[in-house]
Amino acid sequence: MQKKTSGFFERTLEDIVSLLIESVSRDEIARGKGFLQGCDPRFKLMSVALLLASALVSKNSEGLCAIYLVVIVLTLLSSVRLSFFLKRTLFFIPIFSLFIVFPAIFNFVTPGEPVVSFTLFGIGSSITRQGLGSAGILLLRVLDSVSLAVLLVLTTQQHIILKVLRVFRVPQLFIMTIGMTWRYIYLLLDIVQNTFLAIRSRVGYVTSSKTGRRVIGANLGTLWLKSWRLQNQVYDAMISRGYTGEPRVLDEFGAHAVDFILLAISTIIFTGTLCLNRYIR
Repeated sequence: MQKKTSGFFERTLEDIVSLLIESVSRDEIARGKGFLQGCDPRFKLMSVALLLASALVSKNSEGLCAIYLVVIVLTLLSSVRLSFFLKRTLFFIPIFSLFIVFPAIFNFVTPGEPVVSFTLFGIGSSITRQGLGSAGILLLRVLDSVSLAVLLVLTTQQHIILKVLRVFRVPQLFIMTIGMTWRYIYLLLDIVQNTFLAIRSRVGYVTSSKTGRRVIGANLGTLWLKSWRLQNQVYDAMISRGYTGEPRVLDEFGAHAVDFILLAISTIIFTGTLCLNRYIR
């Protein structure tokens, strides 16, 4: 009987490796040559914050679509593959939001002018124009916000983001927690991968997903103990090397003309959004 080529262990290992590869590719994008990669991180963060605020306060779909167009232009200028970017922004969170706002399009949630009327379980119902508008605006807000956050992370290295957050007086405890969590994830993934390889080498081929889950379930306790010991070792190692919670990096910040232009454009977009909210209903 021929064995399956892709069992539970194999798929799990492939997912772990793909996660590590994806993390490395993100770091390569942040170190690459592009518009946002070359901007001063302080101005970049302020510009993204202004665009996020514009998306959150916008009350019309035209303004939200314009913000998303700006995000796409920045993505292309930053040498980020559009397919790579869209796969990480158009799915998951926006689709999840679609299920949340779906009931809002019906008249029993959002009364208004009916667009489509129908009978459901003997009860007359309809999809309203106001409901479609509200759902569309919420989806566009989520899409803009997720896209801006992903673009910032893709074009900025993690340690630089932490340093910039400290420049803007984000509490030190918050920064230290994020930094240690980021480092601990990679170490934990390495432990998981080595554990799976050890199980495979001793147990051999696992014939079914059920058996594979049972074997892994039996090793969860050991994995938790290893991770608990590891977190103490990571913390002690960081303290012994002089870590005090402050992110210290060799990169020095320096503003250029393009940084002021980016900030000015973001400010104009934010101001324009407020004007649209006031004069366009």
